[in-house]
Amino acid sequence: MKILKLGLQDYTQTWEAMQVFSENRHNNTEDELWIIEHPPIFTQGISGNVKHLLKSGNIPVVQTDRGGQITYHGPGQLVVYCLIDLKRLGIGVKKMVSLMEAAIIDLLSHYNIQSQTKEGAPGVYVEGAKIAALGLKVKNGSTYHGLSLNVDMDLSPFSQINPCGYQGLAVTQLADLTDNIKIETVANELTQILNKYVTRN
Repeated sequence: MKILKLGLQDYTQTWEAMQVFSENRHNNTEDELWIIEHPPIFTQGISGNVKHLLKSGNIPVVQTDRGGQITYHGPGQLVVYCLIDLKRLGIGVKKMVSLMEAAIIDLLSHYNIQSQTKEGAPGVYVEGAKIAALGLKVKNGSTYHGLSLNVDMDLSPFSQINPCGYQGLAVTQLADLTDNIKIETVANELTQILNKYVTRN
């Protein structure tokens, strides 16, 4: 699996690039993980309800084609886009989501942070506060979009939404749970774990 470190990238341009990659891939196209950060933006999932946007202020809102409700992306949040051929792996989207969640839980355990999933609410939680969000689009048997993990960011924009459609849902981040966090290190660790989980599923 190819891992690309793309740095800070515009959300809409990245979304379009994922669509182009997915449209042009073929049976032998190597799967890719894109490591990215985004400037501040709210993204609304395909089934998202506008009522979950409490106020946008000066932060743009983009209606996107992933699953899930509304979430926030900003600098200091690790985003990993998963361009994976599920058909070739012989797994479904539910299995892919569970592998992504397991990889995040594994990563957090390396920092002595206990985390969990919630039934019916994709993502990863620490003592009830959301630390990672997931949302995928499946087209022609392959995924794009992926996961976001709060590492060391300004969490205040989450107060302007019902995160992932849950009123009053608390959010947290790695920097508030452990010391000496660097997003580049976390990105390397998480993508290696995710690569291992997906390829050995």
